[in-house]
Amino acid sequence: MMNADRAELLVAGDPPAFELVNEAGRAPVLLICDHASNAVPRRLEGLGLDEPALARHVAWDIGAGEVTRRLAVLLDARAVLAGYSRLVIDCNRALDDPTSIAGESDGIEVPGNFGLSRADRAARAAACFDPYHAAIASELAGFTAGGVVPAVISIHSFTPVMNGFARPWHVGILWDKDRRLPVPLIAALASDPALVVGDNEPYSAREPAGHSAHTHAAAAGLPHVAIELRQDLIATPEGAGGWAAILAAALQPILAREDLYRIEHAA
Repeated sequence: MMNADRAELLVAGDPPAFELVNEAGRAPVLLICDHASNAVPRRLEGLGLDEPALARHVAWDIGAGEVTRRLAVLLDARAVLAGYSRLVIDCNRALDDPTSIAGESDGIEVPGNFGLSRADRAARAAACFDPYHAAIASELAGFTAGGVVPAVISIHSFTPVMNGFARPWHVGILWDKDRRLPVPLIAALASDPALVVGDNEPYSAREPAGHSAHTHAAAAGLPHVAIELRQDLIATPEGAGGWAAILAAALQPILAREDLYRIEHAA
């Protein structure tokens, strides 16, 4: 069956709802990756899609998870990665967002997402969405308990071509009102003339789409930024490692500033 009761959605052999990376990391930084995996709970039978479809960008942010894992080590930071495909439930959308469980993405219909009951949706949230966000909240609470105001860095990736448009950016920095991390990061990356750096490109954090960064960071006044990397640049281990190194080199001087780590609600 496509649908499953709340208590029975995940079964033996299914991956966990989230992954913790570099748990001994000492930096006052938390990395998060909302779309790290293309896994689907076994009971959902691949959502009616074949393996090639689930390997495409519609199911996950290709390369983003590997960049996050490598960057966590380079920054000596902890990281939380979502364990299931965005097509099961999108961890970067509010639960009442119409795109939380998408029936179609980039021209691909998702059969397993049609005709869902309220109980079906609740089961996916309970199994995949809630544990991931609880893990992020727990990590941030640990910093607070230690008297630390952490920085939050969200890692995503984007497809090179969308709706027939070849996207020129190598990396995009998404932000809204809090300038502390994104503005110096844009400057640091743009200092390399070989890089095309997008400022709120190819998506904008000023649109109501960045649920995770808003919920866990912006609302709490924590310094934060979302980073988008072009998928063809990070789809291999070598590419992911190279871009993790580029980001680490750009971020380290910014993260070394002591005045970064304070609560600030940007106007």
